Parts: sequence; structure tokens; C-alpha cells
Amino acid sequence: MARSAVCGAAFIVVLLCVLITTPYVINATVTCGQVVTLLTPCIPFGVFGGTVPPECCAGIKGLHDAQNTAEDRRTACSCIQQGAALIPGIDYDRINTLGDRCGSPCPYKVYPSTNCSE
Repeated sequence: MARSAVCGAAFIVVLLCVLITTPYVINATVTCGQVVTLLTPCIPFGVFGGTVPPECCAGIKGLHDAQNTAEDRRTACSCIQQGAALIPGIDYDRINTLGDRCGSPCPYKVYPSTNCSE
């Protein structure tokens, strides 16, 4: 009996911690992990062209919505720049059209020479 009471109390404490910290997690800045997750469906279009996958546009919109601050935009820009540099055959002109194609214009264009700190 005492053991289940302790487990129940521990569960309540964990639940309260999650509920208390949730607003801070939602307002967290954009991470490279998020950028990679959101934009991975765009890689085939960036390399081969063709039709933009709906999952890519969903990722573009998700990233657009997540960039609430200048720091978010700098982080996303740097992550895109670094990730794109690792993809053989990436067409920067093509990937820079994705925002317009998906209806979520990007506040910057990413090329190897882009200064993402501005």
C-alpha cells in the first residue's frame, strides 16, 4: 500500500512539473533538430526538382510559424545552410523557391555565402 501511495505522489509531482513547464517549452527557440525534422521532406525537391511534396510545404509552414524572434530566424538560417551543404547535388536556387511555392515566404534566402548572423 505504501509503495503505491509513493508512486502515485511521484506521478502527481511529475505531472505538475510538466504542466508548469509546458508554456516555456512551447515558447522555446527554434532548434536545428526541429529544422531538420521539418525540412527533411524537402530534400528530394531540392536535389531533383519536380513536384513539391505536401509534407515539405507542411514543414515550411511549421518552420515559418516557429520563427518568432530574430534569434529563431538566425538559428533556422544557419541550420538550413549547414544542412544543405551536406546534401550532394542540392540546388540552392530551387530550395529558395520553396517558401513562395508553399505559400509561406521565407524572410531570407539561404546560399553558402549567406550571412545568417544578420
